[in-house]
Amino acid sequence: MPRELALFGFFVPTLLPLFVAAFTVQWLIDSILGRLGFFSRVWHPALFRLSLLICVFGAAGLAVYR
Repeated sequence: MPRELALFGFFVPTLLPLFVAAFTVQWLIDSILGRLGFFSRVWHPALFRLSLLICVFGAAGLAVYR
């Protein structure tokens, strides 16, 4: 995959749309876990949400650049 994408005539780093997609996936997982009541069992929900975003973004980055 190229390091830069051309969107509407502008060069954008590939990680930027990948981050937006990872944030969307994390948001969907977060809403599902919230409806299931998972966050009442987690010690620090904000820290868990951040680590979930980092894991999803890291996995997507490894899948693209591998």
